[in-house]
Amino acid sequence: QLQLVESGGGLVQAGGSLRLSCAASGRTFSRCAMGWFRQAPGKEREFVAAISWTGSATAYADSVKGRFTISRDNGKNTVYLQMDSLKPEDTAVYYCAARETGWTRYSYEYEYDAWGQGTQVTVSL
Repeated sequence: QLQLVESGGGLVQAGGSLRLSCAASGRTFSRCAMGWFRQAPGKEREFVAAISWTGSATAYADSVKGRFTISRDNGKNTVYLQMDSLKPEDTAVYYCAARETGWTRYSYEYEYDAWGQGTQVTVSL
């Protein structure tokens, strides 16, 4: 099973940017569909973005569409989440997830096989 480690979280002012990274260990990363989810205090974890194993297909939650971009570098076993125009409501713990089979991108938690520990993103006014 893949091991996933997120990084890049932190404190940023509203309107600013952050880039999250998720480094994966394991031979199968290049065949994995990847996703980002987030969980704000007192709320359930929610879908943010997803990308297919080739990188040709992506999906975004409506709340982040046009502001966030998911990408991957299979040579580096890493998936990224570029977050621009951040808002206070983007404050959450962000989790990376991997699905080891399938040809498309996936938007539901139950569709993923492995999860990282999360990285905190805090957006201040």
